Amino acid sequence: MRHGAALWYKEKRMEDADFTDEFCRFIQATIPSVDAAELLIVMARHPGAELTATAAVRELPRGVALTETQAGGLLETFQGRGLLARGAGGFRYAPATTELRGHAEMLAQAYNQRPVTLIRIIYALRDTKVQSFAEAFRLRKRR
Repeated sequence: MRHGAALWYKEKRMEDADFTDEFCRFIQATIPSVDAAELLIVMARHPGAELTATAAVRELPRGVALTETQAGGLLETFQGRGLLARGAGGFRYAPATTELRGHAEMLAQAYNQRPVTLIRIIYALRDTKVQSFAEAFRLRKRR
């Protein structure tokens, strides 16, 4: 981890209180895995560049196990969530709102300063989402 993400956001010491409910909702809705977080951070580090899935995968740190197909799907998801724009040459970092930009910056900051906390949050929120989905299909006993 810690692959230069600090280059594009304002550095300040991150505290537990920075993991707000809004930020956690952003993670739950947008960041399905640590690899996805790393991909979004790569895109944010190249704000003016249009990157294809192939180019984005090449920019990922060693050990990130995303295929070009997986990266392409995540880039489309990020576009649909308002974090990226699509151009003729690929995708570029272009948050639709200042709130989304702030969440992406917070993600990079957490990735650099509190990676263990961030990883735990990503997987805890994903597990909560899976559990909620499973509970929606649980058969209830009739009385």
